[in-house]
Amino acid sequence: MKHLLMKKICNYLFIMFGVFFACSACAKNPIRTLILTGQNNHNWPVSSVAIKQILENSAQFQVDIISSPAKGEDLSSFIVDFSPYSLVVVDYNGDAWPEETRNNFVQYAQKGGGIIIYHAADNPFPDWKAYSEICALGGWEGRDENFGPYVYWQDNALVKDWSPGPGGSHGKQREYVLSVRNTDHPIVKGLPMQWLHAQDELYDRMRGPGNIKDILYTAYSEKETGGSGREEPLVFTVDYGKARIFHIMLGHAGETLEKNTAMQCAGFQELLLRGAEWAATGKVTRKVPVDFPTADRVVMRMDYK
Repeated sequence: MKHLLMKKICNYLFIMFGVFFACSACAKNPIRTLILTGQNNHNWPVSSVAIKQILENSAQFQVDIISSPAKGEDLSSFIVDFSPYSLVVVDYNGDAWPEETRNNFVQYAQKGGGIIIYHAADNPFPDWKAYSEICALGGWEGRDENFGPYVYWQDNALVKDWSPGPGGSHGKQREYVLSVRNTDHPIVKGLPMQWLHAQDELYDRMRGPGNIKDILYTAYSEKETGGSGREEPLVFTVDYGKARIFHIMLGHAGETLEKNTAMQCAGFQELLLRGAEWAATGKVTRKVPVDFPTADRVVMRMDYK
């Protein structure tokens, strides 16, 4: 009996030391990350800081923020070198980048860079073909059937619908349930089949090249709240060369960091972290947290950790 007890204690200590050294290694070698922001029809001074806090509070990421000149100002000197980073988070919806920055971004993707397209970052640059392919789906900015089909979920499959009409809309902000569509992908593996997201915009009627690789979560856009009446793809990966691209349409920024409901949702934060790690490294080491939302319960992380 005593021998068995000692063996259990030794096993426990071995596991704890393993966790300690894994965390230490993570802290010593964080994933170098760039958030590119500076223009948006959304509150980017809140969203960019919230994303930085979510990532850095995990001790997995070291984050820089680069902000463009304001809308309408001269962007000719806004030259960004993406090559030092393992992950680029695009939180931008504004004026066209200089040609050099555009080329740098495409080269970064083509060489296998990790990219997150966050919320309204799928709105800009409708006439930039490579960017549309990096996003797979986009909205607004004059998009219509000439920019690609509507893409939505129906009968357990993605549908590409070439019906004419404008791309990009959303109904009234509300809580809504997300449903998993690929239980084996590392980003969502072990997460609930359904979970309730905090009040947020629900993008619908999005259209584009539709080169979705792995559809991860969809949500139903209710006609009663001004939605499409379809099951819309909101979280997915993108098929674009060697790049690992995580596209998350959730997370409408609030008025302040303290009043930022959609981004304070534990489900949003955990998906962002898991998607970020996967985009940067190709794997997810994070465990499923005990505070993850359920199908009928929203969970908040007010301090972004």
